Amino acid sequence: MENIRQQSATPGASGLFSSAFQLGEGAAGIAVFFAYLHHTGMRSGARETAFQFLEIATDALANQPMEPALFSGFTGVGWAARHVNELLGNSANDLTEELDLALEKYVSQGPWKQDFDLISGLAGFGVYCLEQSGSVAAHRALTLIVERLDEIAEHTGSETTWFTPPELLIEAQRKDYPEGYYNLGVAHGVPGIIALLGRTYHAGVAPKKSMELLERAVTWLLRQRLPADKHSSFPTFLLRNLPPQDSRLGWCYGDGGVSAALMLAARCAGRESWETEALNVARKAARRDPETGYIRDVCFCHGSAGLGHIFNRFYQATGEEVFSDTARYWFERTLQFRDPGTGAAGYSVWTANDQLDIVFMGRMGVIEGIAGVGLALLAATTGGEPSWDRMFQVDIPMR
Repeated sequence: MENIRQQSATPGASGLFSSAFQLGEGAAGIAVFFAYLHHTGMRSGARETAFQFLEIATDALANQPMEPALFSGFTGVGWAARHVNELLGNSANDLTEELDLALEKYVSQGPWKQDFDLISGLAGFGVYCLEQSGSVAAHRALTLIVERLDEIAEHTGSETTWFTPPELLIEAQRKDYPEGYYNLGVAHGVPGIIALLGRTYHAGVAPKKSMELLERAVTWLLRQRLPADKHSSFPTFLLRNLPPQDSRLGWCYGDGGVSAALMLAARCAGRESWETEALNVARKAARRDPETGYIRDVCFCHGSAGLGHIFNRFYQATGEEVFSDTARYWFERTLQFRDPGTGAAGYSVWTANDQLDIVFMGRMGVIEGIAGVGLALLAATTGGEPSWDRMFQVDIPMR
């Protein structure tokens, strides 16, 4: 499997429309948005549009080599294909059988030296496998993923964690963090693994090993709590020989994503003490002064729509008004960010362009673009279960 790197289209001669295949910033994720738009009955023709975008993604799957990454590779296309077809009432039998077998073969290789995170590594592969209900190959692959996570973990005393070595970082990050770090973001770090292990245990896949790793990882995570006078409960990174610092407030990094991942794991594992810890983190995040959260745009990843959705999920799961009020605040900010005539549908985000420069631009996808904003707004204004957020691991179960 050759690695390929896809970029979403930037403003120019071809406009903002992107025909890239990915779940994160391309056609697969846009297909998910239109599938939910059809499911709500809010727009005629949305079903056909969903399948048109899904065809773009599956055609790429058939005609070009891809890495297995969830948000930029073949597991993401498979996740979207299964999710969209089942949501829209199509038969999903044998839909991703070849992908399941390919992934099983890929994760059978040890010792593991690739990414372990949600965006492009083992945790993301696990999210894909959990979507493939009834697939024997996906079940075997998920068992192997738990083995690989155990294989690369750092075990000390009663704790387990995962270290990100410099060879897994992009060049710019290697310059800033030449010795690597412990990552405390859902997108690239330990909380994403904790959420996956909770879901894996709940699904009955490698339950003994999943629970062992989960208990030890949660113990490690909770020990990283910052002092009460800090803005955030957890830092972004832990660097050897340097004190931890406050984090932004977001899904990718920050207490929004961390609290949701911990709450998800707590309810999957039936651990009330973990749920108490998750709620304490979420309540502090809900009451945090927005000016300290560094929310500069609208996207799900690091912006207002993602926070609105996370706090909406906490409200639905607990009934606590503080989460309802905070969700409304962030959705109001989402609407206020819109500037008609600019970006994509009036929305722009701070993101990397093709040259990896950070610029303010419109994007279409679910991570940083308007498809993700649209999904969050649909979840806030309609009554259907927003199961699409399983890809982000913030699907907090009801009691």
